Amino acid sequence: MKYVKSLVCALTLSAALIGAATTAQAGPREDIIASFGAGPGNAAMGKIMFETNYGTGKPSTPRCATCHTSSPLQMGQTRTGKAIQPMAVSRTPDRFTDAAKVAKWFKRNCSSVIGRLCTPQEKVDYITYMVSQ
Repeated sequence: MKYVKSLVCALTLSAALIGAATTAQAGPREDIIASFGAGPGNAAMGKIMFETNYGTGKPSTPRCATCHTSSPLQMGQTRTGKAIQPMAVSRTPDRFTDAAKVAKWFKRNCSSVIGRLCTPQEKVDYITYMVSQ
């Protein structure tokens, strides 16, 4: 009987710890990623997306680095001179946590840089890369 009580206590504690870990990982950014309905994010593909010189969008914005610099860790600047906070989540912790802003900026920037809307998988890959920075 003592063994059963110990086992029940251990299982209860394990379940509580797993629940706490799952809760700690969930948040607005994860909800946004899940809303895209894509597969798991691939940071390497997100990096390629960030670094590619597309040349298929507006001539004044051929790549993300046009405004965001070649490092997501650095401050960027719009073409009108307005400062842009770093894209890297380590430098701008609230990045990709507001669904309306995420939708607005992906729509605007994908159209401007790539010349089309980004796919859900591209969005997830891009965010995954920025989270890794």
